[in-house]
Amino acid sequence: MEFLKALGIQQHNSGTSTGSQWYETKGETIASYSPVDGQLIGTIQSTDKAHYEKVVETAAKAFAEWRLWPAPRRGEIVRQIGEALRAKKQELGQLVSYEMGKSLQEGLGEVQEMIDICDFAVGLSRQLHGLTMHSERPGHRMYEQWHPLGIVGIISAFNFPVAVWSWNTMLAWVCGDVCIWKPSEKTPLCSVACQNIINEVFASNNVPEGVSCVINGGRETGEWLSTDTRVPLISATGSTRMGKAVGAAVGARLGRTILELGGNNAIIISKDADLDMSLIGCVFGAVGTAGQRCTTTRRLIIHESVYEAFTTKLVNAYKQLRIGNPLDQNNHVGPLIDKDAVRMYLESIEKCKAEGGRFLVEGGVLEGPGYESGCYVKPCIAEAQNHYSIVQHETFAPILYVMKYSTIEEAIALQNGVPQGLSSAIMTLNLREAEAFLSHAGSDCGIANVNIGTSGAEIGGAFGGEKETGGGRESGSDAWKAYMRRQTNTINYTTKLPLAQGIKFDL
Repeated sequence: MEFLKALGIQQHNSGTSTGSQWYETKGETIASYSPVDGQLIGTIQSTDKAHYEKVVETAAKAFAEWRLWPAPRRGEIVRQIGEALRAKKQELGQLVSYEMGKSLQEGLGEVQEMIDICDFAVGLSRQLHGLTMHSERPGHRMYEQWHPLGIVGIISAFNFPVAVWSWNTMLAWVCGDVCIWKPSEKTPLCSVACQNIINEVFASNNVPEGVSCVINGGRETGEWLSTDTRVPLISATGSTRMGKAVGAAVGARLGRTILELGGNNAIIISKDADLDMSLIGCVFGAVGTAGQRCTTTRRLIIHESVYEAFTTKLVNAYKQLRIGNPLDQNNHVGPLIDKDAVRMYLESIEKCKAEGGRFLVEGGVLEGPGYESGCYVKPCIAEAQNHYSIVQHETFAPILYVMKYSTIEEAIALQNGVPQGLSSAIMTLNLREAEAFLSHAGSDCGIANVNIGTSGAEIGGAFGGEKETGGGRESGSDAWKAYMRRQTNTINYTTKLPLAQGIKFDL
């Protein structure tokens, strides 16, 4: 395919890089099969321990030089990366769609997120500000400043194979850090494509070898990063189970983490909602990326007075969904990532039925022409109770649970009544309900929206959640501070040395 050639993807690729240098390693071979048609796209040679050590050593050496570049100069490099991504947006979007299985529109949208975070980071490179504070001691000045941490390890998930890496990397680079990326073993070729794009920019600007590093592999490779004391920060995106393991490993060495983990996101449909507008947000939130977003809408909490009317609209909308090859822009829903995901989808449906769930739209695996990969499933809707164990669990598939409520307090309690706390929304034209949802007693999630769905976060806001979602923040606002270390400074510009709190220590 032409887009593979344009991105420098070969039939067999090295999966270990420090920038311009790609290494031939002795790690196991990882084959990347497309969930779109089941075809082999290419293979990756994963990183072995010896080359992992080489990568970390090169990154550490690069940091010693890169941190001395003025932040606006680092920002200029990121600006050029944004331009390079604009030039390769179509090809990279196609690769994301083909290797991961999301629709082409979503693949292109993911690359646009990369471009947007580059733009954000360029501006940020001139705004890495601290504070000046008044000292209690005469002739003294206090202030705080921020310094780069060093090596940032990034462990990303298959569902956003390029965007989440860029959220971390572009901020880390303008902050003066260097990055080692461990992508998902389910979408390894996206990392090769990104590194190839980066390398062209770095080469023309004499960026030190090791500022951008890639290591491919499975769980063991992630464990090397997590337990490495030379890597002060690990940013990990994935399941809650994975995040707990990473958090424990990094915490044991008193390192830092940014954890972006599971979501179990709900939309409250008020009796005062615009039902037609709400329908769009609910359907896209539930079936976009075939339900494989951390911000996917998994629960609808619907006021009893509009329950029948809205679920009827919902069922009719699901009948119009087109499921098929995601590279065909006429289709709404592509495949799940692999057959393991299909198995979990089917098991979740059976568990829901066993607990008493009633399906308004039945699920199932699609077969026949166009569905040969065995990864295409039907988005489904089930009436369920919030306390069902399967509802409390995040299933990475297009299963939507619907339930009734009678008061706004009850709706908020249902919304909050799950272990996860990533994204939430309310559809209402009632100002009091909207403000109650956003109040201290409202949504307990990191993201709370009014009259938009749970997915589709913008670059300008900090992204992340609470509870079992991990508590980390990426992307916009002041998320940049996680990639730096804070330092408080006091300067005495007098000939005397008074002590704080009026302490006397005369010699």
